[in-house]
Amino acid sequence: MHVRDFGFLMGACAAVALAGCDRMGSGSKAEGNGSETANAAAAQPADPVESAMAAAPASVAKDATIIEAQADGSVKTLRQGKNGWTCMPDSPTTPGPDPMCMDKNAAAWAMAWMGKKPPTDGVPGIMYMLAGGTDASNTDPYAKAPTGGGDWIKTGPHVMVVGSKAVLAGYPSGPGPDTKGPYVMWAGTPYAHLMIPVEK
Repeated sequence: MHVRDFGFLMGACAAVALAGCDRMGSGSKAEGNGSETANAAAAQPADPVESAMAAAPASVAKDATIIEAQADGSVKTLRQGKNGWTCMPDSPTTPGPDPMCMDKNAAAWAMAWMGKKPPTDGVPGIMYMLAGGTDASNTDPYAKAPTGGGDWIKTGPHVMVVGSKAVLAGYPSGPGPDTKGPYVMWAGTPYAHLMIPVEK
């Protein structure tokens, strides 16, 4: 996928967050639980390239394209890559760290999600979020904030496998997942994917 096409996707997402995907380029972290939110925001690299590279192993991040969505929906390419991976810095609209890096197949899956179109099953893609993630819902692919008095789902370093229903068999799901073990996010929707915690 050409980076400009991917940029349009992320501008439309204004995403991915993937899980917690509201990407706005610059600004302060969303309101959360007082000092916990402030500490999470303070721990994030100020340099967006450094932030984006924190999402993936150095061997992937060093040659990845780095993009940053702007407040007006446009996308700025901060660095052109050469390995087919695209990374984005932390989103300021969620209370925790959530930079991400995805391969070409995962980017196509994300495009389907953003466009509310069914993704192609059986074409797995990988997304890295080694700085962790903060998601509004484990059941609603389009939730922008927790509902019903719930809390953000805070996930440590993890890898996501998207685009394959077969890989989800046997893993737990539900609104309040145990994020210390593998689990399915957005189960029962076309965008169900596997979340796999990893040690950094």
